[in-house]
Amino acid sequence: QVQLVESGGGLVHPGGSLRLSCAASGFTFSNQAMYWYRQAPGKERELVAGITGDGGSTKYADSMKGRFTISRDNDKNTVYLQMNNLKPEDTAVYYCNTGIVTGPRVDDYWGQGTQVTVSS
Repeated sequence: QVQLVESGGGLVHPGGSLRLSCAASGFTFSNQAMYWYRQAPGKERELVAGITGDGGSTKYADSMKGRFTISRDNDKNTVYLQMNNLKPEDTAVYYCNTGIVTGPRVDDYWGQGTQVTVSS
């Protein structure tokens, strides 16, 4: 079955960096666009970044442009999120996501999330 497993979160000081990883299995990874979302306490889940199946196109939420980079390794079935110049407002649980088309519907899959805390 489809599995998405995030890792790499932790506690970091403002201005620091982290790299999140999401290991995927159970589907043809290179066919799937992949996304990172985040959810801060008391807030709705928001899109952070997305990347096409071949890695040729990416998109970012405005507040992450220039600081975050999404990438993927299709040989390793893994998508990454490099986060630089982290700010306290980046504190959230970060989730990996993909939507798989099955006939007339799209099934959304999520990982368990990884906590990122930015604090001095």
